[in-house]
Amino acid sequence: MTRSEHFRLLGGLLRRAETFSRVAVWAGGALTIASVLLISFDVLARKFLGFTTGGADELSSYAFAISTSWALAFATLQRANVRVDVLYQKLPVRVSAVLDWVSMVALAVFMVFLTYYAYEVVQMSWAQKSAANTPLATPLWIPQGLWLLGLAWMCITVALMLARASAALVTGDIELVKEICGVRSAQEEADEEAAAGERMVKGAAA
Repeated sequence: MTRSEHFRLLGGLLRRAETFSRVAVWAGGALTIASVLLISFDVLARKFLGFTTGGADELSSYAFAISTSWALAFATLQRANVRVDVLYQKLPVRVSAVLDWVSMVALAVFMVFLTYYAYEVVQMSWAQKSAANTPLATPLWIPQGLWLLGLAWMCITVALMLARASAALVTGDIELVKEICGVRSAQEEADEEAAAGERMVKGAAA
């Protein structure tokens, strides 16, 4: 496989990862909304009908953890993670690109350690047949396993981003490095807000 074919393969995999992550974040959002509706119903039923569904708070906590872990990859792909860039903005472009790459390496190392220890938690819950100390007695490996899968997908996504950014850094494509793992500029954020506003106007007109 030639270098150009290798780069195209990485780019294609990264685009597929973004598509899947977008679907995952929408599913996580739907899960969060469902938990909000369940809690609202539980509160109203307790107040006016004198009964409770039971387990709404427990299920909502699972929903929050799962949706958060599955949203990590999309947030990273969109460069929505917060970074302190007071000095970053004053550095030469090449130096800032190297720092972008280093930050991606640090994130990858952190996610690998986090996912490893999350796996140990799930494995222990499975081996000990642990269940929640609640009326639902939920087997803990189920919500923990879904949470772990979100973290694992984050690891895969960061690995793809790091591989593509490393290839771009080696070939001197600084703009691509910053596009993959750099800090979003004010212009990029303004363009995105303008595009979102345009979509809202078109939706209202339709």
